This record gives sequence, structure tokens and C-alpha cells, in this order.
Amino acid sequence: MAIPNFLYKNNRVLLKELTKTDFKLRYQGSVLGYLWALLRPLMMFAILYVVFAKLLRFGGDIPHYPVYLLAGTTLWSFFTECTNQGIQAMIARGDLIRKICFPKYIVVVSSTLTAVINLAINLVVVIIFALINGVTPSWTWLIVPVLVLELYTLSLGISFLLGAINVKYRDITSIWDVLIQALFYAVPIIYPITMVAATSTTAAKAILMNPLAQIIQDIRYCLITDQTVTTWSFVGNPFLKVVPIILVLLILVWGSWYFRKRSKKFAEEI
Repeated sequence: MAIPNFLYKNNRVLLKELTKTDFKLRYQGSVLGYLWALLRPLMMFAILYVVFAKLLRFGGDIPHYPVYLLAGTTLWSFFTECTNQGIQAMIARGDLIRKICFPKYIVVVSSTLTAVINLAINLVVVIIFALINGVTPSWTWLIVPVLVLELYTLSLGISFLLGAINVKYRDITSIWDVLIQALFYAVPIIYPITMVAATSTTAAKAILMNPLAQIIQDIRYCLITDQTVTTWSFVGNPFLKVVPIILVLLILVWGSWYFRKRSKKFAEEI
């Protein structure tokens, strides 16, 4: 059965309004307001740079390492913000879900789009910082939006899957907080993958099978330096090269299917 055009229009309007509301409420009552969208990843970058670049001397063999680190922390901040907001979205909008009948995925998408807005702002800062640091613009910069879309797809799939489970089992939020901390050290954000490869080539390849590692390394390669080790250059097996992309698609399909299956019971379970 075809869905009338006015329903599509209403859904678009609802998505737009929820996204605007989420973005405004995120910084409501704070003194610095929207500046926190910039300050949070920059403060995280500053701490990591002092500890790992200055004190522990990481990244000495990587050109433009400060930009390299800033890009990694910015993308990581987006992933954590996107998934955290997406997982909690259904609970946060419980009153709306109980009162109005509409496609429930709109709630999750609107909450994650707020993180996309923040990422767009932060990527402008990364580009400016890169130019100041002496990075030469290249045609590979045009590939970055595609890789950002892959990262958003991964985040959205996780949000759908864990967000649906979180409606009934609220422990998911706490479990994800612990997992995200462990995942931070399993992805080459603060340390170069060459450091792992020097100890174990197998471990380095295993890390690069993680979609997060593949995306972050690819963006660094396209945006900062072609000396970045990527899944495509380091992993020899042609099938293994595409494993991270396959995982992203599987997570999105699985998450969407499970969310749709469970969405009929959200109103009574929230």
C-alpha cells in the first residue's frame, strides 16, 4: 500500500523540528551555549596532546601529528555523542511516543542528526587547523564526506539496535558506557597503528578490521597525510579489505530490522 505524500511531508517536518529542538535543548542553560560543540573535542584533544605527544612522545614519525590527533578525537567525539544520544532517544521522548502515532525511527534519527551538526562545525575547525599546520589541500578531501557518511551509518545502526533494547532493559546505557571506554583504546586514536604493527602484524590487522579504525584512518589519509596506514594498504587479503564496510552494512540492517520489530511495543514499555 502506497503511503500518501502528505505523510512523508509530515514526517520530514517532524524530523526537522525534533532535530532543532534537540540541538537547542542540548546547550540550554549553559553559559557558553553552542560553543561547547567546539570546546568539548578541543579540550579532549588538548589533554591527549600534552600527555601522549609531549610527555610520552607518541606520533614522532607521523607528519602533522597534532592535526592527526585532532581529527581522531573529533571523529571519536562524534561517534560517542551520536550513539549515546541515539541509544537514549526513545526513553527521552517517552511522553511524545505515548501520545502521538508516528514512525519511531524519526526520534532516533533526529537525536543523531544533532551530533552531525556538531561534527560539521568541528570538521571546519580541523580543516582550518590543518591549513595552518601546513597540510596541502588535495582532491582526496572530496572523499571525506563519503567516509563521514559511513561513520554515521555505523553510529545509526548501533543506535537503532541498542536503543530498541534499552527501552526494555535500561542497563544497556551503562553497559555501553563501559564498552565505549574500552573501544577508545582498541582504536588507533592516540597511538599510531605502526606502533602495534612493530610488535604484532596480526594484531594491527585485527585492529584495522574494526570499522571505526578503518574510517578514522581513511579520513586521516585523505585529509592529512598519505603516510597514514589504512586497511586498504596494510591488509593484503582482498576480502579482508572490505570486511569493515560489510560490518557497517550488517549492523545497520540488523539494527533497523530489530528496531522496527520492537517499535510496536515501545509505547507500553517506556
